[in-house]
Amino acid sequence: MITWCFRIFSLGILLTCGTHAQLSTSLKLSKKQYVAGEPVLAIVTITNHAGRPLTFASDGRTQWIDFLITDRHNEPVTRRGRNFFGSVTIRAGESQSRQFDLSQSYQLGEAGNFSVGALIHVPGSLNDGSATNRALFNQSPGVPYWSQKVGIPSKPGQTREFRLLNFSGDEKAQIYAQVIDNRTGQNVRTFLLGDVLMLRKPLVTVDRQQRMHVMFLATPTMWVHCQIDTDGKLVERQIHQRGSQGDPQLITFADGTVRVANSIPYDPKAAAAAKATIRKTSERPAVTY
Repeated sequence: MITWCFRIFSLGILLTCGTHAQLSTSLKLSKKQYVAGEPVLAIVTITNHAGRPLTFASDGRTQWIDFLITDRHNEPVTRRGRNFFGSVTIRAGESQSRQFDLSQSYQLGEAGNFSVGALIHVPGSLNDGSATNRALFNQSPGVPYWSQKVGIPSKPGQTREFRLLNFSGDEKAQIYAQVIDNRTGQNVRTFLLGDVLMLRKPLVTVDRQQRMHVMFLATPTMWVHCQIDTDGKLVERQIHQRGSQGDPQLITFADGTVRVANSIPYDPKAAAAAKATIRKTSERPAVTY
């Protein structure tokens, strides 16, 4: 295990630490490249070598785990406030992994290069702990494809902006939905809709309920239709196949409703059942006369 040391000033104390013999710790990220604003997921694994169960929990003043995230200038990334990570009990000799969304606890809305490591405090000690390896990640703003400002149905006078972003990460073309609060300029939510084939341009519009409709080609034969509300919630996701008259289309009607036209809705359960039937037929013994 690669270990490292750091100092945490935001706790109000100066804490210097190294590897602790009772614990073996490591950190990995869900991926190396993110779109700025989407969840940055860190998976921390702890192995208990203390010979007894250890319970990691907050003592009311400090958390049992601290993260240090630095930008490309080696400056610490600001916290969003007090972090509450719950508790975990690890039996002797046992390893457990916990996932943390760093974007919920730290201000990671900007593009750039970052590094992150974690310090796990040994229960009952503020000055003793085990530090993980550092992991590097990059945040990209994505490439704007489409945007539209809309009102919030439940909040008269307030508006938000829908954005559709293209992103090429890990050698895949991907499409993201983003919702921005126009009053604060803050990101409400940014999330991946899926891999996209740009052989066909994604279709996007807004309906009378102020929902963004996005339809994009995910595979050579499958289109994905997503509906996103002004809170950034994925309301519905459906898969369509090409109809008899060409590619599926998003049609906006006079009353403001949006529907998918010229498509064959894809039912994954029916497709799985049909595949199983074909397999069972092929497994029948040959008939002899």
